[in-house]
Amino acid sequence: MTVRNRSTRTAAAIVALALAGGMTGTAAAEQRPTVDGFWRVAGYGTVLSIADGRLQEYQTTAVSCLQGDSAKETARGVYRAADGTVLTVRPTGSLQVAGSAGDRTLRRIAKLPAACGHSLPEDPVTTFDVFWQSFEENYPFFAAKGIDWHAVRDEYRPKVHADTTRSELFTLFSRMVKPLYDAHVAVFDGDRHFARVRPGTSMPDEKLDAKAKAHVVRRDLKGNEPREFANGRISYADLPGGQGYLRISGFAAYDKQDPSYAAQLAELDKALDAVFSTRRTARLKGLIIDLRINGGGSDALGLRVAERLTDSPYLAYRKRTQYTRPQPILVRPARGMARYSGPVAVLTGGTTVSAGETFTQALMDRPSRTLRIGEPTQGVFSDVLDRRLPNGMAVWLPNEEFLTSRGRTFDGTGIPPHLRTSVFTKEEFAKNRDSAFDAAVAALRDQRLS
Repeated sequence: MTVRNRSTRTAAAIVALALAGGMTGTAAAEQRPTVDGFWRVAGYGTVLSIADGRLQEYQTTAVSCLQGDSAKETARGVYRAADGTVLTVRPTGSLQVAGSAGDRTLRRIAKLPAACGHSLPEDPVTTFDVFWQSFEENYPFFAAKGIDWHAVRDEYRPKVHADTTRSELFTLFSRMVKPLYDAHVAVFDGDRHFARVRPGTSMPDEKLDAKAKAHVVRRDLKGNEPREFANGRISYADLPGGQGYLRISGFAAYDKQDPSYAAQLAELDKALDAVFSTRRTARLKGLIIDLRINGGGSDALGLRVAERLTDSPYLAYRKRTQYTRPQPILVRPARGMARYSGPVAVLTGGTTVSAGETFTQALMDRPSRTLRIGEPTQGVFSDVLDRRLPNGMAVWLPNEEFLTSRGRTFDGTGIPPHLRTSVFTKEEFAKNRDSAFDAAVAALRDQRLS
């Protein structure tokens, strides 16, 4: 539905219509608040222009304005981008990005920033300045990582000039961000990209996922294949002694045909309905949730799982940017559905990434007993800002902090386990061990949970 423009009728004419027998449906609709206009997304370096059923993003810094993605209206205040992302804009001043936890605050502005009215030079120096400024205004973790970003600028900007090639600029940008060792930071130029993870860890991939999955089935499940859901990304098996084993390798790609968040949520709900049946939740004595190989995805899907693991609401985490107040994100018990509120053991490792980590954090203050076993998670929690650069290159960077109830963040270090064990090391595979799994089984059996 196209958002209507504000009515051009005079106040007297509207009153006359009302006295004559009430407003027509069209007139009433025209008086409803509209989302049309210009909005600044607080804390995200973004301005939105909305008109005639189209939403246009502008990526802004103090030195730049570049046109970003666009989206078409599919319902009143609801817009769908080309990549399937659904944005819901409310006239009260909030933006919901499907799959993201919480809302983003919108503030009306009278017009686009002046910089948005002209094209930006594409030369290397301008591109450098936009790159540096994008991190300066949005990246929250320089102090925690001991990085003086201004000193980085002083070192590298003199090396950039009009004749600097794209290849040289790509290499320079890569060197600038390498010391961050942040898996949510990446530099792109066509087919080339640069990214680094926390030292001593690696990113999950299909090969490792398949190897770990086969190891668990062969050793831990004694060759009994678990029941699989959501395109194989979720699996479940009952264990001896009344325990259960739930493996989640990501919070995305549950539906191959439809990439939308709604489709992923539908597949997740099917899996959760099957796993957390009334009969099973009544007899389950302990649950192992294996997140050791989890590549992330949608934070909201993780919260959906957490809703099946509690009988009372609680704080999952608080989310903020450098320019916004912490927004509380709650876990509320799933209504009208079977839930399990008993003891849980969560298995994590350095290959527990992004939404896998926000889900882990969402279980930290779970009212029932919950124990973390394995190794610290990767240490990247924020949604990723996708920033375009004047010369066509691009960069990813995080701009959000996920706070515990005590105000702590785990970016960089990752969430530590209560009980540290080896996780899918060469030795574990070679000697047919699974130390984290064995520790979880023992803890649940002996009820040794925090």
